[in-house]
Amino acid sequence: MPADNASELLKYYEVYETIGSGGFAKVKLGRHILTGEKVAIKIMEKKDLGDDLPRVKTEIEAMKNLSHQNVCRLYHVIETSSKIYMVLEYCPGGELFDYIVAKDRLSEEETRVFFRQIVAALAYVHSQGYAHRDLKPENLLIDEDHNLKLIDFGLCAKPKGGLGYELMTCCGSPAYAAPELIQGKSYIGSEADVWSMGVLLFALLCGYLPFDDDNCMVLYRKITRGHYDNPRWLSPGSILLLNQMMQVDPKRRLTVRQLLDHSWVMNGYSSPVEWHSTRPLGHIDEDCITEMAVSLKRSKQSTIKLVSEWKYDQTTATYLLLLAKKQSGRPVRLRRETPAPDTSCSPLKEIQLKKSLDFNEDEDDEDGVPRGSIVFPADCYDDDTAWVPLTPKNTQNTHTSCTKPPCSYSEKRRGEVGHSPLIEQGKPRPRNTEKRERTRENKENLALPSRDGNGFALPAPVTPASSRKTGSIRTAQTTPINNNVINTDSQKESSRRRAVEQQQSGQQGGLEILAFSPERRSRSLDMAGCQVDSGQKRKAGKMFGSLERGLDKVITMLTPSKRRALRDGPRRIKAQYNVTLTNQTNADQVLDQILRVLPEKNVDYVQKGYTLKCRTQSDFGKVTMQFELEVCLLQKPEVVGIRRQRLKGDAWVYKHLVENILSTSSI
Repeated sequence: MPADNASELLKYYEVYETIGSGGFAKVKLGRHILTGEKVAIKIMEKKDLGDDLPRVKTEIEAMKNLSHQNVCRLYHVIETSSKIYMVLEYCPGGELFDYIVAKDRLSEEETRVFFRQIVAALAYVHSQGYAHRDLKPENLLIDEDHNLKLIDFGLCAKPKGGLGYELMTCCGSPAYAAPELIQGKSYIGSEADVWSMGVLLFALLCGYLPFDDDNCMVLYRKITRGHYDNPRWLSPGSILLLNQMMQVDPKRRLTVRQLLDHSWVMNGYSSPVEWHSTRPLGHIDEDCITEMAVSLKRSKQSTIKLVSEWKYDQTTATYLLLLAKKQSGRPVRLRRETPAPDTSCSPLKEIQLKKSLDFNEDEDDEDGVPRGSIVFPADCYDDDTAWVPLTPKNTQNTHTSCTKPPCSYSEKRRGEVGHSPLIEQGKPRPRNTEKRERTRENKENLALPSRDGNGFALPAPVTPASSRKTGSIRTAQTTPINNNVINTDSQKESSRRRAVEQQQSGQQGGLEILAFSPERRSRSLDMAGCQVDSGQKRKAGKMFGSLERGLDKVITMLTPSKRRALRDGPRRIKAQYNVTLTNQTNADQVLDQILRVLPEKNVDYVQKGYTLKCRTQSDFGKVTMQFELEVCLLQKPEVVGIRRQRLKGDAWVYKHLVENILSTSSI
């Protein structure tokens, strides 16, 4: 059984702040220690995955077999008894959806650049026998070179009879789903992907969806009829291409192969879309092998043999990240004097490390690092902080994407891989029906054994709810965990002085551990492990009665109280796609205007400094939308901006709601 702690991950990666979260996944920014390259670390709790564990295995096996310049690359898979870690390519540009929102709509020329990359990615994916089945702007990320990377293969299918084999499971996002899926008919995965590509192309060119409605049944009728309005700014060539892709009859739709040299796609280009991979896994780069051989003190032959096994372990990650450095024009070098990871840490540090990777932690970003590069739809929200009630409370929410729970199948909840087709008329399905659909889904995919011959180990037994810790103080730490920073005596004395002042002011019950920098974290760990005298230890033991709670208290005392709240003003950031510029220079005035508008829009919120964690609810109390709004200062030009971040809910409903909030605020 794999070890049930984070030490295996921390041997190879520094772990930083959370950049995305979801119902059963959290994504953190990380850095590969040996190469120094940034990565995205997707963390999943097995007990939360439940019946979706096979879906994760499908996603991992698909990404192991896909290696393309427009597909997000998998570097490393680490499994413990309770967690699965996927180390992925980091794309700092964020979602394509945010880019569309920032630009309102894209020009035909810019759309063509992106669309050619989407066609290349899908042609390659289909050539490997896979259908993606969840194409949308939220599942396309922008890398540092402004190229697209396709992500989220959790709903992909590799039919055992080939790509022409008919599938039955209705999955994906409603607004992008092909008519045959919604009607509950059997369908060909590649044909359904072309329809979704047509909807995506329309969204790029127009800035909104061709088929949209708050009511799922009305939305389904629009899709099955295939009627939509073309705005006046679309060129005749664009209108023709959209019509050819969004044909209700799948046999009349264009194929991906036909898209490669379509006249609209070729406009301004001298050659068809080049869809073949420029980085196939079979190719072994000599420079990377030489560097690894020297660093690992092995022969080139043995290093090639290790890399060629493609186990997606530390060897695979090191090679692929070195290759990424070479392809970006940087030196192919490994760190020569990397300190060995401390695998024999004290119990205090071990608890700290485990809590830093806790799936349910509640974090705040610090040191000016924005969230939002990779986002996964969330299914539950942290309710430890009291929400500001609406006065009068109005539970009517006009911004829900679906009025009937079974129709909200863009939310990837456990047990909802398959979804009710239109013929079921939105009626709830019995539990055994869901199990049958999941079984059918698994049969659609070819059984793909792990390269090491082992499947995932079963998760550890779930701790009974009655025995879980229910303290009112939440702890949430952001790392890099592997940094050992030597601090001066004056810094330590300053930390002690602040801790005494906080204790004397009686603020212990309301303290909250926020994300903090590497230097402060190392200082806290050093003092907690080495410089707490016996009297303090006895006092902590009496107050909490356990080692873990004692550690929480010590670190709480050593952490400045609510750094965000003590800031003189909002943080300064560079202009980004998800930042809306205002014509004002007073951040407090902008914040007050937004706070006045949120209750009018039936939006609950939690305020942390200049950041507002917002949510909307349905009439039955179900959270339908979660997002963040942060008032910040732009470095150039020096004006107030508003950073927006979707956490959960339909992307286009979120777009309309946030635009409504900002326009009503007269910002």
